[in-house]
Amino acid sequence: MKVVIQRVTDAYVLSPEKEKEEIGKGLVLLVGVGKTDGSAAARSLAEKISKMRVFGDDKGKMNLDISQVAGEILSVPQFTLMARTDKGNRPGFDEAALPEKAEGIWRAFNESLRNRGIAVKEGFFGKYMEICLKNDGPVTFVVEEVGDE
Repeated sequence: MKVVIQRVTDAYVLSPEKEKEEIGKGLVLLVGVGKTDGSAAARSLAEKISKMRVFGDDKGKMNLDISQVAGEILSVPQFTLMARTDKGNRPGFDEAALPEKAEGIWRAFNESLRNRGIAVKEGFFGKYMEICLKNDGPVTFVVEEVGDE
């Protein structure tokens, strides 16, 4: 699994049918699921992200995690994160999980975050989405977990 983490002041995702999910202060997570990823990777990344100290304390030092700032998460499925770009000019998606598997692991990842007391809003799996966010910083990280199957 691969997750791009962006600290935001607010963000929303919009589907073609105008369904909308939005958050205030928190994190936007762009989540890619690989074909060898399973529930252990989802749990491990959820735990890591929930504990990452990426929010500033009263001195401006990154010392607080998302729960300590009462932040929210907007989790967006993004299979293109799993693309291979090392050969040729067209990204290859052989390493991405098939949609049926990817959706289940992504939802398990989100549930694992919720089980840690974090408010999680979800993007729309398998749909084109418009994502709007206000980066805070900017502060952006990439975390990965090697597949567990």
